[in-house]
Order: sequence, then structure tokens, then C-alpha cells
Amino acid sequence: MEIQDAIIAFSQSEKIKSGMIWLSQTVQMLDALTPPEKMGGEKVIKTIIYMLVNEIQLARKLAPEEDWQEAEKHLHLAVVMVNSRVVQESVFHLTRALAQVTNIGNRSMSVLIEKGLIEKQLA
Repeated sequence: MEIQDAIIAFSQSEKIKSGMIWLSQTVQMLDALTPPEKMGGEKVIKTIIYMLVNEIQLARKLAPEEDWQEAEKHLHLAVVMVNSRVVQESVFHLTRALAQVTNIGNRSMSVLIEKGLIEKQLA
């Protein structure tokens, strides 16, 4: 992975991970809503998923990595769960997508550490 690709991949992965975490929390909150509110919540969830898909597609073009495609696949499966009225099941696919994006972030950070652009912090 080239330095520029690593920087872009790391930046995109952090942005996408944040969105996925917020989205998973939003799905968890649906249980507390009334049926009409849940319908609106489901529409919001699908909209955010598609926003994340767009971010992944951008990342795939700017910093190609195989895991982007796998993450995108899981986001599409999350939409299938929402459309099938089993929204809670989408969390499984969101978690799988999150794992793929985290892998990309870790790999890109390793490249940046290796190239001396950031320092490794020991806990």
C-alpha cells in the first residue's frame, strides 16, 4: 500500500467506522419507538446505510482494498434485513462490515507507522 493510499484508507475507515457505530446504536434504539415511529426510523437507517455505501465506494476508488467490497456487501445485506422488517438482524451485518473496515484501518495505520509518518504508542 502506497503512503497516499494508506492516508486515504485510514481517514475513510475512521469516518465509516464512526457511522457504523452510530448506526448500530440507532438500530438498538428502535425497540423503544412506537410502530409509526419505527417506520420512520427504518427509513432513516436505510438512508444512513446508503450514505455509508457511498463512502465505501469512494474509498474503493481512492484507496483500493479488497475488504471495501466485503464491507459494502454486508451493508447491502443490512438493507435487506431492514426491508424484510427484521431490522435488529441488520446489526450482525453492520458488525461484519465494521470488522472489514477496521482491518483496512489497521493495515493502513501499519503502513504509516512503518514509513515513519506516525509513531506507535505503547499502552
